[in-house]
Amino acid sequence: MKYLEYKGYSGSIEYSREDNLFYGKVIGIQSLISYEGKTGKELEHDFKEAVNEYLETCKKQGTNPEKPFKGSFNVRISPKLHYKAALLAKEEKMSLNNFVAESIRDKIERETGTSV
Repeated sequence: MKYLEYKGYSGSIEYSREDNLFYGKVIGIQSLISYEGKTGKELEHDFKEAVNEYLETCKKQGTNPEKPFKGSFNVRISPKLHYKAALLAKEEKMSLNNFVAESIRDKIERETGTSV
């Protein structure tokens, strides 16, 4: 497992040799939610507690918790790559957005062997 997952949130798994400690943070949101543990089990427990605390804090404050990976993001590429991608998308009779999404999906499927 490369990431922890809980209640729709994903968290990184890192290791500090100097501190002899696993640590991580929730990815895909702007709020900082971090956690740590001496063992993998402790790390996972602290991750779940951190997510629960975040959701509880949002509830108490009457704010909506951030949703990770909303499905939209900005990509900065060179004008030449943008031009070539737009032309290929047009040739394929698809929008540039669909062309980019399909390209990403193809790469993920090739690299992980799983479909998205």
